[in-house]
Amino acid sequence: MSVAPPPGADLRTWLDHLQRTDRLAVARPGAALRHGVAAVANRLDGTAATLFPAPDGHPVPVLAGVLGARSWVAEALGVGDDALLERFERATREPVPCTEIDTAPCQDVVHREVDLTRQLPVPTHNEHDHGPYITAGLLVTRRPGTRVQNVAIHRLQVSGPDRLGALLLPRHTLEFFDDAEARGEDLPVAVVIGNDPITLLASQAIVPVDHDELEIAGALRGSPLPVTRCVTNDVRVPAGAEFVVEGRLLAGTREPEGPFGEFPQYYGPRAERHVIAVDAVTHRHEPIFHTIVGGGGEHLLLGAVPREASFLSHLRRSFPSVRDLHLSRGGTCRYHLAVQIDKGSEGEARNVILGALAVHYDVKHVVVVDTDVDVHDPAEVEWAVATRFQADRDLVVIPGAQGSKLDPSTDSGVGAKMGLDATVPLAAEPMRFTRIHVPGEEQIDPSTAVSAASPNWQKDLIRAPAGDGPTPSSADE
Repeated sequence: MSVAPPPGADLRTWLDHLQRTDRLAVARPGAALRHGVAAVANRLDGTAATLFPAPDGHPVPVLAGVLGARSWVAEALGVGDDALLERFERATREPVPCTEIDTAPCQDVVHREVDLTRQLPVPTHNEHDHGPYITAGLLVTRRPGTRVQNVAIHRLQVSGPDRLGALLLPRHTLEFFDDAEARGEDLPVAVVIGNDPITLLASQAIVPVDHDELEIAGALRGSPLPVTRCVTNDVRVPAGAEFVVEGRLLAGTREPEGPFGEFPQYYGPRAERHVIAVDAVTHRHEPIFHTIVGGGGEHLLLGAVPREASFLSHLRRSFPSVRDLHLSRGGTCRYHLAVQIDKGSEGEARNVILGALAVHYDVKHVVVVDTDVDVHDPAEVEWAVATRFQADRDLVVIPGAQGSKLDPSTDSGVGAKMGLDATVPLAAEPMRFTRIHVPGEEQIDPSTAVSAASPNWQKDLIRAPAGDGPTPSSADE
């Protein structure tokens, strides 16, 4: 018996789902691509996805906020919030190969005469961004000489009618390009825009090189992802995408790119960076252009959930005591990691700290807490630090470590890492760290514990009928 795909397996189905549940807003036609789209999207961030008809009069609508809240991510995958990380982690372990088709919606229309500024409604987001940026495009590459693909999101500056500037950080895309450039060759690429939420999430999985994230998307969908070959190169792309921009990362070429508002809520600086020459643009009939506002909630969330799942899997292999973890919004969903453990021995929390700092160079600060602390609640984590942590005893500092180059407090990405052991000492007296608790509190239903209609507190409460409370003494009168 066939199983229905989860709601996030198709972009347009997902938009229908959001509209049915009052989470899709349609902006007034004609929003400005420069700052106007981003301004509205940010105001609705986390409450509704927003569709912008005719932005600056362009015939293609712009979409923002596809995944506006953590609960939406679980919903898109068809699971509960508590099963989200396990579902994603299992998909990284059990990928499903793609199925290739010859005729695909993403190639309904083919433009070999390319004019990006005319064919795509690319917004400019933040105040000091250099100009329009493609921010929700999956950059798909193939390792030279193999069929192995990599999928990632990189910021892409529209530098001309057929030219994109690309920031390639030291990850798998750059490794593929370095292989090609060492041979004096360009690297064929495809930029896929207007993807379903599940494929977007899969693109952010933290997996070893030579693991195709499109196969992780298939596992999350519960069926193979349909892909098709590009019209100008051998890269395979999701067949149901809205747009595909085909081109080549140019060997031996660097051009100015930036500044651009990034996830830490600062600007990535202008510098000489990689360049994509565009060979073709293909798209669906009546396509939709998806954008992710730099530094907004969708930007942060897309990085958080896949990383959490990958980090949880990695840490549990070495530390079975790890129960849960969370990358906090205040830590840009990259830099601050809270880890919950069921501590069995002293020193264990420190080992977890060291393992967590090594799991990915973005992780900067780690807090380890006990199982009675909800790592998804920043106030709970802060409380644990406030009441269970002593800096001269529980602080771990590692200087001179590789970090994020987008963290402005580092020296070109090199900085200090810190861990805080906010767990209870195992030898502590039982009542010393026992949390206060009101018996029966969890069973109270506030809707039945209070009056349906608010009474007049002076008339109905102070002067209660006889027998309903103490009678004032003559002295009180």
